[in-house]
Amino acid sequence: MVLQARNKHREAAPKPPQPPRASQSPLRGASDVGAGEPGPERAPLSPGRKGAAGRKGPRAEPGAPPAGGGLGGRLAARLRWALGLRRAGRGRTWTTLLLAVFAAVLHWSHITHLFENDRHFSHLSTLEREMAFRTEMGLYYSYFKTIVEAPSFLNGVWMIMNDKLTEYPLVINTLKRFNLYPEVILASWYRIYTKIMDLIGIQTKICWTVTRGEGLSPIESCEGLGDPACFYVAVIFILNGLMMALFFIYGTYLSGSRLGGLVTVLCFFFNHGECTRVMWTPPLRESFSYPFLVLQMLLVTHILRATKLYRGSLIALCISNVFFMLPWQFAQFVLLTQIASLFAVYVVGYIDICKLRKIIYIHMISLALCFVLMFGNSMLLTSYYASSLVIIWGILAMKPHFLKINVSELSLWVIQGCFWLFGTVILKYLTSKIFGIADDAHIGNLLTSKFFSYKDFDTLLYTCAAEFDFMEKETPLRYTKTLLLPVVLVVFVAIVRKLVYHALQLLAYTALGILIMRLKLFLTPHMCVMASLICSRQLFGWLFCKVHPGAVVFAILAAMSIQGSANLQTQWNIVGEFSNLPQEELIEWIKYSTKPDAVFAGAMPTMASVKLSALRPIVNHPHYEDAGLRARTKIVYSMYSRKAAEEVKRELIKLKVNYYILEESWCVRRSKPGCSMPEIWDVEDPANAGKTPLCNLLVKDSKPHFTTVFQNSVYKVLEVVKE
Repeated sequence: MVLQARNKHREAAPKPPQPPRASQSPLRGASDVGAGEPGPERAPLSPGRKGAAGRKGPRAEPGAPPAGGGLGGRLAARLRWALGLRRAGRGRTWTTLLLAVFAAVLHWSHITHLFENDRHFSHLSTLEREMAFRTEMGLYYSYFKTIVEAPSFLNGVWMIMNDKLTEYPLVINTLKRFNLYPEVILASWYRIYTKIMDLIGIQTKICWTVTRGEGLSPIESCEGLGDPACFYVAVIFILNGLMMALFFIYGTYLSGSRLGGLVTVLCFFFNHGECTRVMWTPPLRESFSYPFLVLQMLLVTHILRATKLYRGSLIALCISNVFFMLPWQFAQFVLLTQIASLFAVYVVGYIDICKLRKIIYIHMISLALCFVLMFGNSMLLTSYYASSLVIIWGILAMKPHFLKINVSELSLWVIQGCFWLFGTVILKYLTSKIFGIADDAHIGNLLTSKFFSYKDFDTLLYTCAAEFDFMEKETPLRYTKTLLLPVVLVVFVAIVRKLVYHALQLLAYTALGILIMRLKLFLTPHMCVMASLICSRQLFGWLFCKVHPGAVVFAILAAMSIQGSANLQTQWNIVGEFSNLPQEELIEWIKYSTKPDAVFAGAMPTMASVKLSALRPIVNHPHYEDAGLRARTKIVYSMYSRKAAEEVKRELIKLKVNYYILEESWCVRRSKPGCSMPEIWDVEDPANAGKTPLCNLLVKDSKPHFTTVFQNSVYKVLEVVKE
């Protein structure tokens, strides 16, 4: 038996594929064994042959795009192939594309409408629009604003690459640190657009005076793509509209039916609040990055199904990887789950070593390109993702040695899995030590705190925020009410031995979503894609032989729409108007009552607004993924500890702070037990536990170490008294 197992793993030259019998078309040997392709129902391979076929390479797939027919014919065939319509004509291909475009326009209109309803964005002043971009959103938008307002585009890029305002007195390359390529690209488009419109004499914005009432002064509000904030938000919403087109194509391709694309799109809309937050927080990195992950996953699915890998598919995968990683520092963790799933699929024999090796090479090339484009950001090279790629590459190279081990096949799977797991962790630890990188150390601490009683200052700042806590208990209930969870469970049972990659990826996203609530933005859309397989003749042909597939699908969608339409109505009923008068007063005071080089410190969200709207130097900001910045923020937040005022002032002077913006609410608010700022400091500084928090003392009397120079209902600006 051991000898037979070894023979199955050997790299022998594959035999030419045998034509399938007319009565029984075998499934392909890839991890996405073609479930859901149009045509007659196919019987699955026996468990014994499944592994062998996977290791020898996938079978030739009937109906692959022909090589000949001219360039136009080949492109049309490839497009029909990519959409899962290889037996269809051009009419069906164009119909699918038109439906995808309709889905894109629908989603663009939906999120634009929600955003406008929530903030009345079109009638806000420039300052109000900037304040509406709270916390890290304001930080990212500030660099777009810098490039737009610079004398030239290159001058603006140079300014953000030599930034003196964000972490005063340091000069940092923000393009290296903050994943700002979206802002650079959008700023270039804005400058080109406005110049062209000016040349041909077309007006790009309309301005008017808005009376705010209640004793507030009138403001000027401008609407149109000529306004920087409107242009910025509009491009984000267009991109996320196109994302819905990709979801439709993805669902169509995966299920082999346009009904599958319809199910994916409607499930996304019915569970919209669980799928995305772009309509509330457009400048966040996920708004730019996630649409390219959808494209990337579609390409991976196509590559797994293909019997022959074309260079164009691999290049497209490389480009989508780069576009996914460049805008978002978290992308590497998502790609880690993907290559882990692919490696597991390879280990159990569903894809051959040649295909996985090419995918790994593409990921390596993508990572190297991002490393270069981000000016040598060492976090990319010291990530678990990079270490995992190297370890998997090593395991593939050592395959002949693994086959010589005299153990059962199951034991061989376990050995390779352990090599990957422990090798990745050890290599990541070694590379971090060699490069002296501790920027992502808080990620490990955050995960540790999820399973053990570990606590520290940085970890508590994360876990006390709802979006970084465990998934809400109500979330699975909301999935159930729209029938998304029951449908996906049925699909999962059907695909677990056929679409192995997607089953594993779904499990990985589920784990991420349960551990960190914010990450359900990966889980819920993937569930919507998986729901498309309810339309698969490959999986549910036994049912569709008795009942028309359209009747089944529309019955399910009708049941989903009961709660789904209620969810949509709840979103449409959100109507508000942005107003933050206390912060507006603060910003105006800073702009007109302090020197341009005055240095500020305070809560991270407020600092982003000070940097964006008042253009003053700050010492801390909301981008918390840097070890040095975390240390600075800890010093700044000592104002909310129980330390002595003199000690805190001394540390602020070392940071060259002139003004501290104190917010009393930060001293008293508490999201849950143990999560007020003084309680967090009790964990970090137990020696001072029991004393009155410094912020409470300074609210009453800031002297002698600080002087109150501005105060309103929310903010109190303290000038640091120099010694």
